[in-house]
Amino acid sequence: MTDESIREFTGYLLEGNERLAWAFLDRNRFRSRKEVFEEIITPSMRHVGEMWENNEITVADEHIATGVCDFLISRLYPPAGPADSMQVKKAMFLCVEGEAHYLGLKMAHLLFEEHGWDTLYFGPNLPLEYAAKKAADWKPDVIGLSVSIVYNLPMVKSYINELSKLSNRPAIILGGRMAGKYNSMEDAGEVYIVEDLSSLENWVKTIGTGERWNAYQS
Repeated sequence: MTDESIREFTGYLLEGNERLAWAFLDRNRFRSRKEVFEEIITPSMRHVGEMWENNEITVADEHIATGVCDFLISRLYPPAGPADSMQVKKAMFLCVEGEAHYLGLKMAHLLFEEHGWDTLYFGPNLPLEYAAKKAADWKPDVIGLSVSIVYNLPMVKSYINELSKLSNRPAIILGGRMAGKYNSMEDAGEVYIVEDLSSLENWVKTIGTGERWNAYQS
């Protein structure tokens, strides 16, 4: 995908033009959904974030782009049907309190669904007490967290420390723009850092065999 194409798609997002944004994706229907996420949606939203950081767009513009992306992702992935086995693996996904950037987390949740997992997706800004209670009751095999803002890293650490104490010992995965910085924190705990959807998909396939490994590529 060329820079010019990414700028074109980003323009549709910022205009709030769902029709043209979807038409753009439809022209790329030869790509897999994972490729659409990695090669079109992710770089476009990264470009939106850079524009906001450089004061080229407003918070309102960023919210419009996020809303269009959310619509497109939901259209790419129709709701999954109920799991057909009581033995299916379970995963829950959430952003920590104060974290509002959720699109990558949503893509991760949909990837797990595509691989046959039973999932719960909570989206942005879920307080720890509610996350911990739901995890204790539902007993997921995997808990996915996302962090995109550097000042939320200490909050992520609190969540990981608490969720690691659950009796069923779920694997905890962490993605987002700032995820790579988490491992450098003191007492980071056992967490699997995911750089992109390709490494996450490999991790999903591996944990499905009963193995556990770190998806982070240094």
